Amino acid sequence: MRLSVNKSLSLVLMTIALVYLIMAFRLPEYTFVPVDADLIPKLLGFVLLILSICFFFSKDVDTEEQKKKRVIKRKEAGMLLGVMTLILIYITVLEVVGFVIMTIAFIIVCSRFLGYKKWVVNILTACIFSVGAYSLFNYGLAIRLPAGILPF
Repeated sequence: MRLSVNKSLSLVLMTIALVYLIMAFRLPEYTFVPVDADLIPKLLGFVLLILSICFFFSKDVDTEEQKKKRVIKRKEAGMLLGVMTLILIYITVLEVVGFVIMTIAFIIVCSRFLGYKKWVVNILTACIFSVGAYSLFNYGLAIRLPAGILPF
């Protein structure tokens, strides 16, 4: 029995969801917090599992048009690899440099890499989003993000 692309993909997603859920249930629990840190990862894991099961049982007719859409062009594959590389650099350097600086740099470099050319809008968006997210998490939600080299 040959599985369709959707069924194969759903099996991969189910495996990822199960591994993710196992790791989410291994997160430590804290006694004096109203909402524990493992709530969102567990919810996301269950949602992914439910959606992948629904995806497995959904009907899909594999047409020639769909097969043509699955081919990734060389330029698009290069862009995907470039963005993945930028994300890996972001994750690697985030603790040392800090959330605000790295997020500003990531948004500017990534949007420029993807072809967005309006520098002023790009820089303003990156700065406002980064400072706003940092302030919301650190001061509003009391969730500490890495400050890095910044003094606050």
